[in-house]
Amino acid sequence: MTIHGEYDHNNIFAKILRGEMPCVKVYEDDVALSFMDVFPQSEGHTLVVPKSVTARNFLDLPSENVGAYMGRVHTIAKAVESAFSPDGVIITQFNGAIAGQTVFHLHFHIIPCFEGQSVGRHGKTGMADTDHLGRLANEISSHLPR
Repeated sequence: MTIHGEYDHNNIFAKILRGEMPCVKVYEDDVALSFMDVFPQSEGHTLVVPKSVTARNFLDLPSENVGAYMGRVHTIAKAVESAFSPDGVIITQFNGAIAGQTVFHLHFHIIPCFEGQSVGRHGKTGMADTDHLGRLANEISSHLPR
């Protein structure tokens, strides 16, 4: 798929946003939903998707939505860092299939990195245990501002 194109209202993240598919939720407000990646590249791999927009990628996001959405990405990234004390954090986002995008609803990946542990390949890791993801989500949530 190219960078621009028709938004698919039946993509997995659209279904999650509509409550048609489950997720292991970390955070939600009127701007964004954050949940655990079920194919994590590392322990604590978290996603942040915007709500109320049909943006396939960051380039499709209306300018007036950028600030609030990026604020949520920042907040979740800080909570992930506080929860796990990683040695580094990858914050990434893909635009188009050739760039590695596999779900065509805008989303950012927050991937903690730990010394001596390699990060898995995007979309190539095994599916994680939901109960374990729930414990990780609770840990991240406990580090969100109140």
